[in-house]
Amino acid sequence: MRDERCFSRGKVVEKDIQDKSADKDPNNLDQHEPGAKLDEGKPLAGVLGDFALALMEVAKVGTFGAKKYSRGGWQFVENGAERYTDAMWRHLLEERHNVTDKDSGCRVAAQIAWNALARLELVLREERGIKVI
Repeated sequence: MRDERCFSRGKVVEKDIQDKSADKDPNNLDQHEPGAKLDEGKPLAGVLGDFALALMEVAKVGTFGAKKYSRGGWQFVENGAERYTDAMWRHLLEERHNVTDKDSGCRVAAQIAWNALARLELVLREERGIKVI
């Protein structure tokens, strides 16, 4: 299963190429039967809702960054994974002394999480050959 996506200013411009033969209904229903849902073995993305408060704080960090720089501009930072790792470490060290960032007013823990997510996204894109154009 090879992921051949390309991002144009952060938007997918080509569809994923997936092996559809792996899709299966967990109740062994044929995909054309009423009630069938081919989601066996897929991640339960809804578990992210368990972190609603934390993710809202991370969204505040993203909003601050989008206003300070540009929305989605983080994807184009040269050596982004390395630089977001460094930023994450700076915030980890800052959190020992401050709960809230003086510049943004955001929680430092949320800045740590945002940088971890940005780094992970860039690492995954690199591994999968997804280019941002």
